[in-house]
Amino acid sequence: QVQLVESGGGLVHAGESLTLSCTTFGFTLDYYDMGWFRQAPGTGREGVSCISGIDGTMTYEDSVKGRFTISKDSAKNGFDLQMHNLSPQDSGVYYCALGVPSGRSCLSAAAFPNWGPGTQVTVSS
Repeated sequence: QVQLVESGGGLVHAGESLTLSCTTFGFTLDYYDMGWFRQAPGTGREGVSCISGIDGTMTYEDSVKGRFTISKDSAKNGFDLQMHNLSPQDSGVYYCALGVPSGRSCLSAAAFPNWGPGTQVTVSS
């Protein structure tokens, strides 16, 4: 059974850090785009960061560049998102996702058919 599970969300103060983890089951990550997305109440799902399944290129949404780092963790067949200097604008439900490379931007939610249930990140001011 294929499955993705996020962990590591929580409540932090502005300026603090969190690391989210995505553990996958039933996938061979070498062939997939790996993405992190977030969704705040009343908004659409926004691409935060991704790793290309073709060449390993890492891409970041502009507002998180320099603060977030995505990385693959082969030991657990998953991938992480390190988040530093968090702000209230980073709050939302964070989802990890996998998709077969399709030529679409790996920050596009439409490129990903496989999703975890999400983990809540709340940053207080």
